[in-house]
Amino acid sequence: MEESDTSRHFLRQWIEADVAAGRTGGKVVTRFPPEPNGYIHIGHAKAICVDFGMAELFGGECHLRLDDTNPAKESDEYAENIKNDIRWLGFRWSGEGDSGEPGFYNASNMFDRMYAIAEELIRRGQAYCCNLGQEEWKDYRGVPEKPGRPSPSRDTSPERNLQIFHEMRDGKYADGEWCLRAKIDMASPNIHFRDPVLYRIRHVSHYHLGDKWCVYPMYDFAHPIEDALEGVTHSMCTLEFEVHRPLYDWVVDRLDEQGLLVVRNGVKIRPQQREFARLNITWTVMSKRLLLKLVEEGHVAGWDDPRMPTVCGMRRRGFTPGAIREFCDRVGVSKMESESDPALLEWCVREELNRTAPRRMAVLDPVKLVIDNWGTGNGERGTENGERGTREVELPNNPLDESAGTRRIPFSREIWIDRADFMEVPEKKFFRLVPGGEVRLRGACIVKCVSVEKDAEGKIAALHCTWDEGSWGGNAPDGRKVKGTIHWVDCATGVPAEVRLYDRLFTDPDPLKDGSDNYLKYLNPDSLRKVTAYVEPLLGEAKPGEAFQFERTGYFCADAGDSQPGKPVFNRTVTLKDGYKPS
Repeated sequence: MEESDTSRHFLRQWIEADVAAGRTGGKVVTRFPPEPNGYIHIGHAKAICVDFGMAELFGGECHLRLDDTNPAKESDEYAENIKNDIRWLGFRWSGEGDSGEPGFYNASNMFDRMYAIAEELIRRGQAYCCNLGQEEWKDYRGVPEKPGRPSPSRDTSPERNLQIFHEMRDGKYADGEWCLRAKIDMASPNIHFRDPVLYRIRHVSHYHLGDKWCVYPMYDFAHPIEDALEGVTHSMCTLEFEVHRPLYDWVVDRLDEQGLLVVRNGVKIRPQQREFARLNITWTVMSKRLLLKLVEEGHVAGWDDPRMPTVCGMRRRGFTPGAIREFCDRVGVSKMESESDPALLEWCVREELNRTAPRRMAVLDPVKLVIDNWGTGNGERGTENGERGTREVELPNNPLDESAGTRRIPFSREIWIDRADFMEVPEKKFFRLVPGGEVRLRGACIVKCVSVEKDAEGKIAALHCTWDEGSWGGNAPDGRKVKGTIHWVDCATGVPAEVRLYDRLFTDPDPLKDGSDNYLKYLNPDSLRKVTAYVEPLLGEAKPGEAFQFERTGYFCADAGDSQPGKPVFNRTVTLKDGYKPS
């Protein structure tokens, strides 16, 4: 069945129209242009899905461009992690880049060409050097309702402007002493169009170029130049850039006048910008500045802390690339700002892991259960002392996937069960273990609680049970119904493991409701709880990043940073069930 126009978002329809009109020169080219000043987060993941997804849909290219035009906060660490996260999400950049890696670009590698373009703007009387301070400029620029006043330097000769611009480059002036402005329209109702800054002085060493430059282009100037020189056809941004689009078009017009637009298959490629709503999520913050503060002040364990909304944090927590892509697809593309509930993302990962994750048993709050009548006379393999024996239970690795096979788990006289699976005074509809009651041990047998052993403080130390010797495999020989089935781990062979239980990082769905200076007061003190659990033997050799369903408990993954063979650490990705249902 053919898709209707309403089922295709406006960006897709825009590109379809350009392809049909022959404006792409036979190839759609998009780009993803992050600044390497932090780790990318779930909001960037949506932009990645849009930029790379549209290129893939139309059989085109998507470039990865690091817009490193602000040297104060950028680093190779951030740059490399951006690349790693994009690859992990399942996308690949393409095309011919200028840094030896196909489809990869640094804005800083174009600085020479950008500077030459700015020089030509000065020669043509389209840019000038201005020495007004920021506060002075606000007065000259005015307000949207009234025209601004021209800078005293606006009509300086091109020759003098070139001289100043060269002196700026050569380090003669201090930061903020001069800047280069576009000469556009001081009466424009769009205040961003009133002689915007194109270059500013920054005496800061660049992580990529060192001290080669002390003048740096503004993003609004660099962005359209990069798009044009790369032959980008469709430049997709978030909504805050909508008011900047006239300046984008102005720069592209000037590049056209200078004969710098790419020609592909006889078609002059004029890049175009369109904007869509960014991804906003409740219960967290998305500003790199605020996330950096969480890291620097030690509120989290780093950018990859599993409580962070960063892609690397989600990866470490156990979220999958497919679930993140599905989430971004379900959120959709529109021009309407909205907030998404992280429960939708959790639903997406739960749906995927339910199909794919191997099942394992783990006891997070252990209490010992002793089967008093378990012995070698019942067919169990004897231990060295011959008094007690061991059997093996065979369970499916994933009941939804027969090809996943089965596993065999040791079972003996003493096992661990979860403390919540026993109640001395049971509540109504409590179908697990109670004094004098029976319960089924997953895949093994039926046991009956005969006594409770407590420590000096009155806390339950052990449960003493007997097993129905005809119930091996889980069914009662006389056909009686046992409602409760619980999981367990064998005491003799179970592996101790650290399990990290994560919750929301903030206690309020809108941590910024009192302003960005007060968001830390909503930090959740219980966002991380660590417990020592016992897990079945196979989990002792779990590989970092490997995902599992802990039966009856939730979805977990082996921590990529701290888990080691024989000393596993597991992060809870999501709980087993949730009341959330996607619309």
